[in-house]
Amino acid sequence: MTPDEIEAALEAAFNNCDAASCPLTDTQKQILLQVVEQIQGNSKSSLVDITNPLDELSAEELEIFLQFVRTEEQQNRTWKVQLLNDWLHDIDSGKVQFIRQSYGLQWLNRVESYHFNKYSYFEDALKLRVGDRIEVSNALWEWVQEDGPCTREWFPCMVLQVDEISDGDDSSTNCLVRFYNGGEYEIQGIYEWNRYNWRWPK
Repeated sequence: MTPDEIEAALEAAFNNCDAASCPLTDTQKQILLQVVEQIQGNSKSSLVDITNPLDELSAEELEIFLQFVRTEEQQNRTWKVQLLNDWLHDIDSGKVQFIRQSYGLQWLNRVESYHFNKYSYFEDALKLRVGDRIEVSNALWEWVQEDGPCTREWFPCMVLQVDEISDGDDSSTNCLVRFYNGGEYEIQGIYEWNRYNWRWPK
């Protein structure tokens, strides 16, 4: 089938779903169309951009929401748990009450730590906790160049320990991680100078 024929078939399927009172959302339709393009090799874009629930917020809503998450994390509280507790006890969530009213529980359940990776100015707001799963780059232990023999690779691991170290006015955070092969590695300055060498996994 040609790409046009496949797209026409998908459009017919979307219409059949509507007729059967089981309509697909616009996001679901975009995902299906993009998967077909990727299978055919016509698109190199990622599904993550389409399915990131944070993209559904307006610019103002996003800024308010990110500030809420940052504040909760700074107070060593898990932002998602705080929102769920508010909802369960029917407590007003203040400036982020719009999440409950306009987006709901399904939206909240879709938000994962890696969705914040897209917002580079926000990347240090989510604090690591023991048991978190992250990916670390080989740039931590070897010289990595864009066009050199060693390229950047990502390795999954789990956070074992997070230590804040204060030395007078200076402070930094070290993090001990364990790889799935059992090896352990301490990342110094995980928020300060090594932030670009780890990420939340997808």
